[in-house]
Amino acid sequence: MIGEEFVGRYTVIEHIGRGGMQDVYRAHDSLRDIDVALKVPQAGQIDKKFRNSAVIAARINHHNVAKTLDYFEDAGRPYLVEEIVEGGTLDDALANYSFFDPHTGTRMLRLLAKGLAASHHAGVVHRDLKPSNVVVTGGYGLSDLKITDFGIATLTEEVFEEEIVRSDITKTTSGTVKGALPYMSPEMMFRKPGEVVGMEADVWSLGAMMFHMVTGMLPFGEGFHAPANVSSGNITSWPAFMTAKETFRQASESLQEVIITCLQTDPSKRPTADELVSVCADLVYFHGEWTEGKVRNMPASTFGFISSAKGKAFFHVDSVYGPNAPKENSKVLFCASTGVPHDRAFPVLVCS
Repeated sequence: MIGEEFVGRYTVIEHIGRGGMQDVYRAHDSLRDIDVALKVPQAGQIDKKFRNSAVIAARINHHNVAKTLDYFEDAGRPYLVEEIVEGGTLDDALANYSFFDPHTGTRMLRLLAKGLAASHHAGVVHRDLKPSNVVVTGGYGLSDLKITDFGIATLTEEVFEEEIVRSDITKTTSGTVKGALPYMSPEMMFRKPGEVVGMEADVWSLGAMMFHMVTGMLPFGEGFHAPANVSSGNITSWPAFMTAKETFRQASESLQEVIITCLQTDPSKRPTADELVSVCADLVYFHGEWTEGKVRNMPASTFGFISSAKGKAFFHVDSVYGPNAPKENSKVLFCASTGVPHDRAFPVLVCS
């Protein structure tokens, strides 16, 4: 497929990803003279509602949603063309750093809520929102994000429905279903075949993602443990480190409150995406440029210095978020503000 041209305009450059439902290729669009993401459903998915999903996804026009650009069929096989986003997924970021501080979490919540609000205004429900469907730009700085795969979400929903018809969803062998369970709303998880899942399901998934992002833990456990915990309302406890330090307490408590409203079992009690955007506008959070570095010197147990490609920065232990205490040679991720004689690091995340 590499080097192959489709419909006289899309030339495949390289394979860049594979998910539970699709393969993704970088292709060059000669008409627009830009690179695009060319998405192809995997074997067994071709007969799904791929074209209808593409048409629905094309309704959304928002900065925080990857734009669906085109749909075509070649030799009976469907192809979806989407805006290509340079960056890794939120899933990749969490795999490297486990969690992020509540200031970063609040900003990510605001951007995701904006993207969801735009899609909901267009009458589009994602239904499969999870970290692997969020692409972040700016490296570990998480400077921006885009929600992807609105065009694939209907296919994913059909896989869920097939599993429900076939057997107990908690016993399925589908990797697509297993990976989505920790973020799946109860009405999606336990619905009967043919039942319509509304926009409230996306809000639940957003809340579950944010819980994971700021704690490093899944709100209802992993894989097939999630349905039982969702059913019983057995949510994971907030880790003590979120509010242990005054420097993070207010941001953490405010964010916890919003996340809990998203994770209400009754869909009617959850906020809308528009309401989340409004709530986030009232929250106070710090936003800076993230840098990787190492703790090079700790003259005392309460403070130390970080070295990075940008120079030397001072930090106090009250600026460190998470359960891991800094020590010399610890790898860290931090934001630096201008200071004298050294820049000041806040917040600081210590890699496990």
